[in-house]
Amino acid sequence: MRIGIAGMQTTELAVKSIQETLSDAGFDSFYFRNNSKTTMADLVIVLGGDRGVRNYFHRALDVDTPVLGISESESNGVLSQIELRELPSYLNRIKKQDYVIEDVPRIGVKVDGKNTYPVLNDVSVFTSKSATLMEYILRVNDEEVWHDSSDGVIISTPTGSSAYSLSAGGPIIFQASNVFGIISVNSLDITRRPIIVSDNSIIEIDEISSRLHCDVVLDGIDRFKINNKLEATKFTPSARIIRMKADLQLYLRLQTK
Repeated sequence: MRIGIAGMQTTELAVKSIQETLSDAGFDSFYFRNNSKTTMADLVIVLGGDRGVRNYFHRALDVDTPVLGISESESNGVLSQIELRELPSYLNRIKKQDYVIEDVPRIGVKVDGKNTYPVLNDVSVFTSKSATLMEYILRVNDEEVWHDSSDGVIISTPTGSSAYSLSAGGPIIFQASNVFGIISVNSLDITRRPIIVSDNSIIEIDEISSRLHCDVVLDGIDRFKINNKLEATKFTPSARIIRMKADLQLYLRLQTK
């Protein structure tokens, strides 16, 4: 089995250690900083925890190769379940392909009609400066749902529902649910509540206005100026994530949040 190793901020020492561990177990491996070689791998180990996996899929050209996310510190991740120190104990299962590959949904995003990269957690719209209200209309499948004045709005996948969306009052969505969550952040309408829509929906944040310009925020990382309209839809293909453990993370988060 041939394994690719990826990670944007990975140290050479960490990569060398992983390659030696894999070699001792009979694996062939290679490290790459872009996606040009991923088609040569049977699976890709992505370092950097959940953030590393999100960054990888933002720029992935080959998404058919399944990804095993690994954290280099203690992990309580959704996309990366195991820690680097645990890797040797899983190599025999990896060799036997004794794991589950989960298709994790992504959101395709258009900003003023132009495509950006798809997101794994969430896409949101906020003003460029905090504590400034914005107005917008939410449409789902061309039907107006609400006209809102708030700090912002978040569209979340099930994966992202336990991240920023949760802190803004959104629900935790079970991973296998074929839905997206939409959360208004600090709406002036005290009756405004998060809503759940089918992931086959066309979601539009339209007629955006504010005293300051507004930004689209992708997975909490990159910001793009928006003038008028955001469109969010289910992106194909999904991200293929290797699960080595039963997904108990959701239940743990329900207990602690």
